[in-house]
Amino acid sequence: MVAVLDALGLTELVTSIRGLSAVGAAAILAETGDPRRFSHARALVKHAGLCPRDNASGSYQGRTGISGRGRAQLRMAAWRAVWAALHHNPVLAARYAHLTGRPDRPLTDAQARVAVAGSLLRQLHAVITTGTAWDPAIAAGTIGAGEEAASAA
Repeated sequence: MVAVLDALGLTELVTSIRGLSAVGAAAILAETGDPRRFSHARALVKHAGLCPRDNASGSYQGRTGISGRGRAQLRMAAWRAVWAALHHNPVLAARYAHLTGRPDRPLTDAQARVAVAGSLLRQLHAVITTGTAWDPAIAAGTIGAGEEAASAA
C-alpha cells in the first residue's frame, strides 16, 4: 500500500499531517480511492458514514448518532488513524479535548474520536486536493488558507 502511495507521489504530502503515518494514509486512500473525486470534504465524510444522523419521528427526539452508511472499512481505517494522531497532532488533540471537556453536552470518548476521525478525513481531503502540505494554523482555524499567502508576501 505504501509503495502505491509512493508511486502516486503522495507520501510526503499525506504524512505532513502530524500523527498520520504512511500506512494509515494508504489504508484510508485504499478504501476511498482518489479523494479529488469528491466535490467537498464533507462528501468524503459521508462516504465513510461518519456524518451525523438524526433519530427523530413526530414528537419523539432520540439520540443522534453516525449514519453508518458508506464504507465500514473506511470508517475503521479513519478510526485507527485517529488513535495515533491524537498523541502526535496538537490540532486534533485540542479538538478532542474541547469536545470531551465542554461544559454543555460533552461528548463521550468514542463520540469525540468519531468527530476527530471526520476532521482527519476532511484535512486529508484538503491536503490532497490542494496539493499543499498540512499547516497546523490553517487546520486549527486560526488563519485562513488565503491569509497564509498574503502574510508571506
